[in-house]
Parts: sequence; structure tokens; C-alpha cells
Amino acid sequence: MEELQQLKSELRRLKSEKAAFLAQNKLLENFVSQARSSGKEEKLISILQQTLELFVGLTGAEKGSLFLLDRNGVVIESILTRADATPEQRSQLIGRVLDKGLAGWVRRHRQAGLIEDTQTDNRWLDLPDQPYSVRSALAVPILRDEKLLGLLTLLHAQMGHFNRETAELMEMTAGQIAIALENARLYAKLEKSYHFLERAKAKIENYSNALNAELEKGKKIQRDFLPNQIPEVPGWEISTCFHPARQVSGDFYDAFLLPGDYIGLVIADVCDKGVGSALYMALFRSLMRVFSGQIRHGGWSSAHSIQTKNSAGQADLDHMLQAVSLTNDYISLEHGHENMFATLFFGVLDPTTGDLCYINGGHEPLYIIGRSGIRETLSAAGPAIGIIPGAKYEIRQSKIEPGNILIGYTDGVTEALSPHEKMYSKKKFHALLEPCPSSAIELIDRIKTDLFDHIDNAPQFDDITMIAVHRKPTP
Repeated sequence: MEELQQLKSELRRLKSEKAAFLAQNKLLENFVSQARSSGKEEKLISILQQTLELFVGLTGAEKGSLFLLDRNGVVIESILTRADATPEQRSQLIGRVLDKGLAGWVRRHRQAGLIEDTQTDNRWLDLPDQPYSVRSALAVPILRDEKLLGLLTLLHAQMGHFNRETAELMEMTAGQIAIALENARLYAKLEKSYHFLERAKAKIENYSNALNAELEKGKKIQRDFLPNQIPEVPGWEISTCFHPARQVSGDFYDAFLLPGDYIGLVIADVCDKGVGSALYMALFRSLMRVFSGQIRHGGWSSAHSIQTKNSAGQADLDHMLQAVSLTNDYISLEHGHENMFATLFFGVLDPTTGDLCYINGGHEPLYIIGRSGIRETLSAAGPAIGIIPGAKYEIRQSKIEPGNILIGYTDGVTEALSPHEKMYSKKKFHALLEPCPSSAIELIDRIKTDLFDHIDNAPQFDDITMIAVHRKPTP
């Protein structure tokens, strides 16, 4: 009997996690669709409005509200379900502190509040002349590192409509809202700080400590965009190196699983430095994952379909590699006026055969090294990403044989300067590829040791990023 109860509990948990995953994907769709909006505040409110409607639909609620709070618990934004979202109704609670009823209880206790019957729960507060009869209510705090950023409330006229499973689902998805709000606020503060410092360099010393603290937070957030776990595939080893020149970076690498048991491999370098390039790094990385199919988002654009004459498997690979064209068109059309672009290599690896299909958009050549050194050079076959709308990118093919290593890097490696301003150079880099090491991590460590000996105590002017993929020898 106890085992049956445990099984039922596990099934409920899996169901909640699946619903939360679907909700997160829907939120990502909202982000991509709203990215065309010009006003940042309007875009955020619009996304939160869609988020609220998503939660109402997900739980079958009849009404809902989403309140954003400042550090003192004062309502700074009120978002209601569309049927109630008149300007007057939205503004009624702005400037007030939610200290009564269910909202006040959740605000004080920092945990979800579930009311199955408002007539028997003293946490419920009936307002005078309330036109809607509520019998079941759920309020969930939006928390980030113990900070209360907002409250989500859902209402229904039927007693017992919401239950503990619904509350757990809303707590999981509310966590995603908290991350999005915290990141949006942090990046807004970082961007504002940089513009201010440009206008008032004489005051930089007074603000440096506060800015460094904010940048450290930005550094942590950006590292969250890098893969926190590299795929582990039998017979393969992937090793990386990421060393930004500043607190935040425009370089990035990625390695992720794709449908069909393929592995997506990315290394890229966004132009410029600092917060601007870091923000675009996050956008490039997210778009590549979405458009390659690593995150399902509702279908592909037929305008970018690639005609293939190979097998169905090759068609799937080409389909994934469309991510480069789709990302290029999105950046160049929507953000071309900002002149932000990236050199980028994207490969799709079949780990069962070692076959590698790839696009190199203006990036430094990658190398496949074998026992005697460089066996193949994977050079650029198209422009950098985000410059030319409709740019054509050639899909090329290669193969990583047993014992071979694929090595990719950004120009911060070969262009690193010594204290005497001597460039590290491709010649020194190539010399480290012979003889072929026995593992990817050995190769990365070999390069890092020699490179940082060269840099010594000189300032690092560019980000240093590498990725190595080793196909282990067959027994």
C-alpha cells in the first residue's frame, strides 16, 4: 500500500514537471515573438500579460493577477487577466502595500497560499461591492534569492478548484518568472551604469565598487548561459576553456544534445566587448538552441528550408543547421542598425559514426588533428552572422576518426599579447597540436599552459575560449 502511494506521488510530480516544462517553452515563445517590440517596459508588460494568461489557461482559473513589488513590498505594476485589464483597474493597487488577506499572508510567509473554500478560511478577505464570487484561491510568491519580486494570484468561483499539485506547479513556473525579472532588472542597471560612466568618467572611482558588484552578478548570470553540463556520450570526450577579458564576455561555446541523438557544437565570438556583447551573446546562444531544435518552439519557417538530395537523416541534419540562417536573418533584420554580429561555427555531430556536418560563418578555422598533427582544416564558408539578411551558408561535411580531436578557438587565443606586446600567433598555436595528445582535456591544458605563460602579467585584451572534442580510440 505504501509503495502504491509512493508511485502515485511520483506520477503527480512528473506530471507537474512536464506541465512546468511546457509552460517554460511557452514563455520562450513569448520572448521571441515580443522581441520585435520597441519599448522595453511595454515589452516586459506584454510578456507578463501573456504569462498570466498562460497560467490561467494552465490551471483552468477564471481570473488572475500578477503584481510586481519593489523592495519595500509596494506594488509597482499590476497585471490582470484581459477581461479585467482596464487602465483604471490596473492602476488601483499601484503604490499600495499588500498586507491583508491571502496576498498579505503570502507576502509575510514567503510561501504559496492555497484556499480550497474561502468561506471557511480566515485568510480570505471579501471586499465591499465585489462583483465576482470567489470560492477557491491560490497565491504564489515570485522569489529570487529570498527577495520577493511579485505575487501571482488565481481565482475560481468553484470550491476546491485548486489543489496542492496546482500550487507546486505554479511555484515551479513562478521561479522562471523570478529569474527573468531579476536578469532584466540587472541588465538594465548594468547598461545604465555604463552610459553614466561614459558621461562622467571623473566620478568613476566613486561608483567602481558598486559597479564591480553588479558586474560580478552579471558574470554569474552569463555563466548560467554557458552549458552547466557537457553531454557525456560513450566513446567521446568534450573539454572547454572560457576565460573572459572582462567580467562579462562576448565569446561563448555550447554543446548540447539534439533530436536523433546528435550533438550540437558551437563556438562563437560576438563583436565588441563588455555588457553589449554579453547581451548579444545570450541572444545568439538562445536563438541557436531554439532554431536548431534543442528547444521545441512551434515549427520551422519554410522560407529557410534547404533542399537536399541525400537521405532522410541528412535532411534532418540540414534542418538543424538552418539555425545559422535563421539566426543570421533575425539579428540582421531586427538589430542590424546596432551593427552587432558574431563569427560562429555550428556543427552537428553523429557520435555513432563520427560524421560532422557544419557551417562556419566567418569564424577562425577549426582543426581536426590526428596522430601526425593537423589532418583537416574547417575554414569559413560564409559571412559572420547578423550582417547580411538572406546570406547563404555552405553546409560542409567532415569526419572525426577514432583517436582524432576537433579543436576550436576564438581569436583571443592567437592574438593574445605578451608584456612586450608580442602576439601569441597561429604558428605557436599550431605547434601545440603536434603530436596529437591522448585526450581533449590534455590538449586544452597544453594550450592554456603555454598561452598564459606567454601572457604572463600583461593585461588580457580579448576573451579566450576553446572547445575540444575527442573521439576515443576503438579498443
